[in-house]
Amino acid sequence: MREDELATRVVEHFRAAFDDVEIHLEEPYNHYGNRGVADVYVRVRDPEPVDYLIELKSDAAVRHATGANEILRQYRRMERYFYKDDEHRIRPKLARDGPGVHVLLLFAPTERCVQHVREHDSLYESIDPEAVVEDVAAVRKIAFLTNLDGAALGELSFISVNGGVEFGSAAFLESVPSGSRLSSVLEDAFEASSG
Repeated sequence: MREDELATRVVEHFRAAFDDVEIHLEEPYNHYGNRGVADVYVRVRDPEPVDYLIELKSDAAVRHATGANEILRQYRRMERYFYKDDEHRIRPKLARDGPGVHVLLLFAPTERCVQHVREHDSLYESIDPEAVVEDVAAVRKIAFLTNLDGAALGELSFISVNGGVEFGSAAFLESVPSGSRLSSVLEDAFEASSG
């Protein structure tokens, strides 16, 4: 599964799920040389602005990374510097209910991505879900995308790896939609390791 396929599904989801939404692909940021690109930057007004900074990881990205540390460094750099440049701003709002920023690292539901996360699950699980970005409450999610076929209906979802449920545990596996791509890949991965 390619990264552009993942980005297409994310865009379809946000367009279907929200009325007032701005979507930017490959959104660059630069703060005194700390530069990078958010794969997808989404701003939803519900009614206050809520942002989604999304880093997508496909098979190719996982294959070319030197390891989980490189992927996490890129993800954390996006969180740390995206709002420090002159182009992007988020402000605390008293009327906002819940986090104002969602910083998401989303993996494709593929064998290679599952194998990568499984090999480095302790690193990914160690990312604290609670955060503050520019004085705004934020949430960090390391997750697998699920329900890709429902994206055009606004039904794209994800299964978190850093949400307090251990990757591969019975509770984690039960949370994965049955019949999904991720379910099939996880079944194969965990059957192969136990057999």
